[in-house]
Amino acid sequence: MSSAGSHGLGHLTPHSAPGVEDSIFDALATAVVMLDPEWRVISLNPAGQTLFEASIQRTRGMHFERLVDLDDEWRSLLLQVQSEHFATVKREMPMVLHSGTQYCVDLIVSPLPSHTQPRLLLELNPVDRLNAISEDAHVREAQESMRKVIKGLAHEVKNPLGGIRGAAQLLARELDDSKLTEYTDVIIEEADRLRTLVDRMLGPRERLATRSMNIHEVLERVRQLTEAESDGAIAVERDYDPSLPEFEADPDQLTQVILNITRNASQAMSGSGRITLRSRARRQYTLGGKRHKLVCSIDIIDTGPGVPDSLLHQLFLPMVTSGTKGNGLGLSIAQMIANRHGGLIQCESKPGDTCFTLLLPMET
Repeated sequence: MSSAGSHGLGHLTPHSAPGVEDSIFDALATAVVMLDPEWRVISLNPAGQTLFEASIQRTRGMHFERLVDLDDEWRSLLLQVQSEHFATVKREMPMVLHSGTQYCVDLIVSPLPSHTQPRLLLELNPVDRLNAISEDAHVREAQESMRKVIKGLAHEVKNPLGGIRGAAQLLARELDDSKLTEYTDVIIEEADRLRTLVDRMLGPRERLATRSMNIHEVLERVRQLTEAESDGAIAVERDYDPSLPEFEADPDQLTQVILNITRNASQAMSGSGRITLRSRARRQYTLGGKRHKLVCSIDIIDTGPGVPDSLLHQLFLPMVTSGTKGNGLGLSIAQMIANRHGGLIQCESKPGDTCFTLLLPMET
């Protein structure tokens, strides 16, 4: 633990110009909560509302203990700042919300002068989120390198494939025996199949046909297709946030992204089970090194056996699959489309609970 005379947002006081404090709070990616001397919530910025899973309308006036499990370490820290009137920093502080969600945060607690007892300003940076941003950047870099290699190989393969197919067609014309032409037909069909596979490896080529769209239109379309393809054996549950605004995207390609994931889930569950489609908004969220005020978060959750740990970090690379069916391109193409929208796909998995999360910026 270390202390400092002024740190982080300690310069913001009740004497700031009207509106300045709120505008700075709202723009921060760091979760910030202001408490009165009794530890009741005065203010909570958008990043804080996301972290604590609660709105400022609901939390204003609420005791901080109703948001966070205040163990002895938390209480001691807050009391120390109140009594010493000095900012304190605590790295990798465990934090458990009353919802049960657990975080590890870098915490700064600063006193804000007032006419009576000082208010407290808490700045919280989830360490696991910072690690996730770093890991996302590493994964994106690895995927981009792999795609360049795959594209180079694909282009090299397409040329001889064309020659093989052409030679098989010429040979078929010279053969009078129908039994022998069966073999040339196989060569032509296999060349065509490999060409289609190579084209899929190269990914979608068409430009994004973006328009203002509601993500729930896409989710409903996927739900209907998934239920139809499984003949009702897959139960699709909906957990939508109806307040999500429309944003610019390509609905057809996003349908393909989510459909690729639900089909993978269906195969993992051997054609029967439960898939949950969940939509939420995330505020002040970083994607690909860029911070966005509002991000659309789509969770596709299945009850299958889960993804092996050995595959989790390779899941979105071409030709990687844990099943016996498919060619391992569905998730790679889905990630490619998500990236073209400025977003990405993440995966967390354990037996009985696999969650793919599609994150898309909503710049309105």
